[in-house]
Amino acid sequence: MNAVVPAEQLLATAKAWAAQILDLSPMSVRASKQAVTRGLAEPSVKAAMEAQRNYPAISAMFKSEDFVEGPMAFAQKRSPQWKGK
Repeated sequence: MNAVVPAEQLLATAKAWAAQILDLSPMSVRASKQAVTRGLAEPSVKAAMEAQRNYPAISAMFKSEDFVEGPMAFAQKRSPQWKGK
C-alpha cells in the first residue's frame, strides 16, 4: 500500500496505517519485517521467496496459536484475539 498525500495530511495518514498494523497479529508483523529486511540481501526475488521459509520469525508464526486464530476468527465473523504466541 502506498499513498501520496498533502504534507498537512501526512501525520494523519501515517497514524491510520499504524492503526491498521496494530490490528494484525504481532507474529505476522514480525515475520513480515524479517522477510523484508532479510530478503533485501538476497540476489533475486525468487531467492528471497525460497529463503524466507527458513527465517525464524516465519517458522514461529506458522507454528503459533495466532496462525490458527486468524482464520478461525474470520470464519466465525469476529475480531481475532491475538496472543503473540
